[in-house]
Amino acid sequence: MTTVGTAAEIDTYVLAMPTPASPVVLPQWITPGNTHPNSRYQDAIWSMAPLIDNPGTNLVKLHWKNCPEPLRDQVKLAAWTMLNGQLRPTYLQTRGVQARSRSGAADMLATCLEWMRLARWLHERQITSLGACTDTEWRAYARERLHQVSRDTAAIICVRLANLWAFDQLSARPSGITRPPWETEGVDHFLPATGTAAGGENATEPLDPLVLGPLLIWAIRFVDDFADDILAAWTERRRLIAVAAATKAAPTRWAALEEWLLPMARAGHPLPASSEKREIQVATTYIAALTGSNRGQVSRFVKQHGLAEIAAARPGPCPLRVPITGKVNGKPWREHVDFNEAAELMRHLGTAATIIVLYLTGMRPQEVQGLRSGCCPDPEPAAGSEGRHLIHSRHYKNVTDDDGNHISAGEVRQVPWVAITPVVHAIRVLERMVPDGELLLSTAHHEFRSRHGHAGALRQDTLTLRIESFVNWANREAETQGLPGETIPDDPHGAIRLSRFRRSLAWHIARRPGGLIALVIQYGHMRTVLDARTSSGYGARGRQGIHAILDVETALATADTAARLRDRVTAGENVSGPAARRALTAAAHTPRFEGRSVPRTFARKASTFLARDGIVLYDNPDAFLICAFKQDNALCEPEPGATAPRQYDCRPGCGNTVRTDTHARQLRERADELDQLAAHSPGPVSKRLRANANRLRETADTHNTTAQPAEALT
Repeated sequence: MTTVGTAAEIDTYVLAMPTPASPVVLPQWITPGNTHPNSRYQDAIWSMAPLIDNPGTNLVKLHWKNCPEPLRDQVKLAAWTMLNGQLRPTYLQTRGVQARSRSGAADMLATCLEWMRLARWLHERQITSLGACTDTEWRAYARERLHQVSRDTAAIICVRLANLWAFDQLSARPSGITRPPWETEGVDHFLPATGTAAGGENATEPLDPLVLGPLLIWAIRFVDDFADDILAAWTERRRLIAVAAATKAAPTRWAALEEWLLPMARAGHPLPASSEKREIQVATTYIAALTGSNRGQVSRFVKQHGLAEIAAARPGPCPLRVPITGKVNGKPWREHVDFNEAAELMRHLGTAATIIVLYLTGMRPQEVQGLRSGCCPDPEPAAGSEGRHLIHSRHYKNVTDDDGNHISAGEVRQVPWVAITPVVHAIRVLERMVPDGELLLSTAHHEFRSRHGHAGALRQDTLTLRIESFVNWANREAETQGLPGETIPDDPHGAIRLSRFRRSLAWHIARRPGGLIALVIQYGHMRTVLDARTSSGYGARGRQGIHAILDVETALATADTAARLRDRVTAGENVSGPAARRALTAAAHTPRFEGRSVPRTFARKASTFLARDGIVLYDNPDAFLICAFKQDNALCEPEPGATAPRQYDCRPGCGNTVRTDTHARQLRERADELDQLAAHSPGPVSKRLRANANRLRETADTHNTTAQPAEALT
């Protein structure tokens, strides 16, 4: 952390998190009454080393030219105090549990920008000292500043402005700015009336289902089908580059060029070419490696025989000698991987893996950027189970130390994320792209054409651009492969930003028994279930928050269950269970969902749809049944007024049970699996497994005995 030393740093400094042991040095010339000896630096402040420990965070900058010169030194001093100090505990006591003595870099930036805005307002009124900002000015500014913002935003602004007074009190040279009146009178009087503007709302839109579907298909295809070919091609490309760089010029190698390259040109065949510099050129490195020549020799040979013009007229491929194993619809996806496309494919492979992890874990972007190789070890084998893959890594939101200070490095999440199979495959691919212990999205190892040596993980804006490039590639490939149904359309809400994946509810979790509980645990929002205020803050989009989203997904899942029941009975399957007649009636009157949900309209209808006691069908694949949920009949003891069963507590003999022939078959298949496990398990465990298998077969037998065709029940 040093004072500004170059003209390029004038009027800019980087907001970071300096540690108490390494305070930011306050140059003497920024304090009132002092100037830098060199006039070029009078309006500059200091530049700090990057002390933000989050690998996915950009350094943020503050331009002091936006602060009026008469007030600049005073605001600078308050900013320096905020960066190096912390708010008094007595000041925080009345601020609520979310108050922090020190905040993160982004919040500090927003706070300083708010202070600058006040300074500009004061300057317009010929006020040249913060000490002249009295109660009258505070009230006038509040009326003007808070008039057109939401109530929640206004409350945040009031806190940031009050912090200017608080940090001024801590300064060695306080300006004497007056305490804002809302600090003594209460803030409610200064805030806009409730409902004057939309507030408390996360405006990030989820990804459109028509976009997310094919996007995930291509991402999984890249990881599962193409990864081995791409990684092998990249290894071969790097080997060829190393061979070409290490080869010395020799007469025998000139002869090799005459024997291989010259006949190709004279026969009218295309010559190996590249277009990396937006113009077609002879692929010098590729040719040098294949012929065992020196790159300089190849360049001289090309010039001597005029091969550059031939290559421009007849550019040819540069196939890498790597076998192709990946397939699309049963056919190889490539005849070969080209030397010139290997870097692009590696970039797309990293992007595909990132998409899978983002969507199928519910992680925040910074949490994905913080993942390291080894974060998802293979589970220890357990009796009768292969175990679950868990992701052990850091989270960053609202992480503070014992004193309430923001910890930019985050902390290891106490509850690991659960990784389903596609996520595990994606992580394994990323681990093959970086060294052990390195960030999975390390910038140093995901720049395949140039090496800038940037520290940390790929930035969010970079990943957004890479996703856009991946979509364009996938759409071209879909056309080439004859897969028009797998093109990725434009999202109606704009770019596919990283934050939107988390907003796209993970249906693969939500639609399982107990899935909603698993969802909030996976997303790190267990309080969503316990605290309505927290849930609104988390999920609000002006559509009643995460509860509305969950209602939509649950309604769609029950509609799918009804449609599958109709399909099965139409195909001739029999139905059993005390609720069979009721379930068939419900299925007959439940519409099949075949379009796109429109959240603003569909969300309002979802809760009404689910409240139809007795005729909403819930699939429970773990219990091998359908629950035609009627609260009075339920043995799972749902809460009063509940519209859904406790699917994780499904009990035999419940009056809401419905089974089809498919369920009976699945019961027997599961019983056979348990018998196989019992054969390799210790005595007591084996006995329990066989007892469970027998119970499942008995349930299947009961179905076969009591089941009837749909015509007999309707």
